[in-house]
This record gives sequence, C-alpha cells and structure tokens, in this order.
Amino acid sequence: MERPVDEFRSSTRRWLLGSFAGWGTLLTCLIGVGFVLIGIRWLKNRSASYEITDQRLIIRRGILFKTIDEIELYRIKDVRLGYSLLNQMTDIGTITLTSTERTTAGGEFILRDIPMARDRREGLRKLVDRARQRRGVRELDVDDVYALD
Repeated sequence: MERPVDEFRSSTRRWLLGSFAGWGTLLTCLIGVGFVLIGIRWLKNRSASYEITDQRLIIRRGILFKTIDEIELYRIKDVRLGYSLLNQMTDIGTITLTSTERTTAGGEFILRDIPMARDRREGLRKLVDRARQRRGVRELDVDDVYALD
C-alpha cells in the first residue's frame, strides 16, 4: 500500500523575495511590466504540483491541458540541491533529479523555487534509499574509461 509523504508547489512569493530575478521583477513593477511577469510566474507555479509517496514522485502540470508524470523513487540516481545566498535566506531552492526513468529521458528533472528545499531533498534522498532497499535494487555505475576515440 502506497502512502503519501509530502505534497508541495513552487513558491512565487519566496521566488520574488529570495532570488535576484525576483528582486529584478519587483523593480520592473515600477514601470508596470513586473506585474505581468509576476502573474506569469504565479500561473506557472500554480499549474504544477508535486507529490511524494513512499514509492513515487508524482508531478502534475497544466491548466487547460494537464499531464501527470511519475518517477519511481528507486530509479532516481541523484538528488542535487542548488541555491544562492538569497535563496538560503528565504529557504527556497532548486532540486535537480537524475533518473533512469523515461520521464526524464535519461537526463535531469528540475523542480524550481521549492520551499524548504534542503529538508525536502534530504527526505527524498532517504525515501529513494528505502525504495531501493525494498526492491533489492543496486546501482552499478560503469564508466567507459577504456573507450577509444
């Protein structure tokens, strides 16, 4: 039985106060353009939600046309957190997932402007570890050291 662990959205308010791009947008409000940029960012953040269960990360996106992507936790290879000094003060960050899941097409999946990103990253990392142990999954990294050009 799968159980929900966490559900969250990107934070427009924290992005405004916790990033240089947000402060720049606030400054452009003086000439009116910033309000449009804030509205677009709010709509983008509002149209995406993330849910973490003990088995999957579920990403819901869209307003008119909705998509739901799922990443099995045991397929996540790496959970990376990025944040600036300003991000740290407002407790937001960017979580980047590297996965073997088709959703990420062998690349990275980026969750931007995530509130409490440090805590969420650590919680996600622990859940990934547990999911791998439960399934008996072991990761084997093979570097092509001896490849000839």
